[in-house]
Amino acid sequence: MMNKLLLIASLFVGASVFQLSYSQDNSACMQDLSIFAEYVKVKNYDAAIEPWIKVRENCPDLNAAIYTYGERIIKNNIKNGNADLVESSKKELIKLYDEWIQYFPKNKNKSVIGDVIGKKAQALLDYKMADLKKIYSTFDEAFTKDATSFTNPKFLYNYFKTLYDLYKSGDNQVSMEMLINKYEEVSEKFDLETVALAKKLDVILKKEDDGKPLTSREQRRKRIYNINSKAIGTYLSNLDAIIAKEATCENLIPLYKRNFEEFKEDSVWLKRAASRMDSKECSDDPFFVTLVEALHSLDPSADSAYYLGLLNDKRGNANEALKYYEESISLETDNYKKAKILLKIANKFKLAGRKTSARNYANKALSFQPSLGRAYLLIANMYADSANECGDSQFNKRAVYWLAADIAKKAANVDNSLSKIAKKTADSYNGRAPSKTDIFTEGNEGITIKFDCWINRTVTVPKL
Repeated sequence: MMNKLLLIASLFVGASVFQLSYSQDNSACMQDLSIFAEYVKVKNYDAAIEPWIKVRENCPDLNAAIYTYGERIIKNNIKNGNADLVESSKKELIKLYDEWIQYFPKNKNKSVIGDVIGKKAQALLDYKMADLKKIYSTFDEAFTKDATSFTNPKFLYNYFKTLYDLYKSGDNQVSMEMLINKYEEVSEKFDLETVALAKKLDVILKKEDDGKPLTSREQRRKRIYNINSKAIGTYLSNLDAIIAKEATCENLIPLYKRNFEEFKEDSVWLKRAASRMDSKECSDDPFFVTLVEALHSLDPSADSAYYLGLLNDKRGNANEALKYYEESISLETDNYKKAKILLKIANKFKLAGRKTSARNYANKALSFQPSLGRAYLLIANMYADSANECGDSQFNKRAVYWLAADIAKKAANVDNSLSKIAKKTADSYNGRAPSKTDIFTEGNEGITIKFDCWINRTVTVPKL
């Protein structure tokens, strides 16, 4: 046992004994690589240590597994080692990440620098190995050097959270403006990752909708996509919860007014400002008009046309608003951005009480992005809200909830980030629908009920 502990400890004092005694023959490295890789695969990390040390010390550029599997070995020591080993292992993990970038900055010809530096920043945070400034600067290095591979939702969230914590601690180098700008950058990155994931998932959903069986590989990928979707949804929700405390209309409007002259020719700044004011319900302020008009004259786009539609909506010019909304959709060439705009319009129509139009736009959004669960939830909520308007009897009015529940279930099926709330919503609607006793009393199991109101859909009474 003592010999094993000494062997493990040697990893963290440089393993110089191996440099003196071990041949640097590449074939020997290949053999040890194979040995430690097999041990890691079966989680026999103690047995993997010796051959792994040899390869890492003598052939550090042989194979990326030195670092991917080495990370597992070191994390196992952090989890299961004695106090001294845990502390030395934490330092060794940071060193490993630096070597990883040095020897294998790419995987399959794609940079992994952002991801690996992100791992390093997360380790510094998890193991309390640096102050907030150091941790934030490490996350920032990952984001600025290689945003493409900096995709882990936990890393993205903590990137912003560390800056927020610095701001709340009173750090005079972190202003409200810097915080808002960083939120915009990180949330846009979340949007990019959400769309990238949705595109992959929609291919599988379309195959399922066509009645074609999924291969085992596609089933596995769907599970992975759903897990990642849920993670993105969770961390994005946490991100929004943080900024909601600071990005109030009372804070945003003076900030944007103060910076308008400097950035009025910057379309990115104008889009972000207009988007934030819209999402925070600050669009009633006259300054929103100033922003939108400046944006549309500088860069007529799907975004600016949408905001002009919103302004006309607020002024009661419904036809003019619809014209701008349609222009916004036609100007947007990306189907996923188009779906996002269509859902925004659907929500505006819902708030205005124009339920048929809201459903039409939600369905259009789904035609461009089948995995857009929020569109299904919007429709389900409108159906549920219309229960008293539809049906010619108390039973039939409550039967609307079956239809609403079915639509909510679709949201859960296509968008795992919404699965919890969608399933809860579906259960709630089913709870309001007629009970088995009601069905028995009415004697109408299996019959079809048609709703002649705006819903204009049918539902079949469940069989007992």
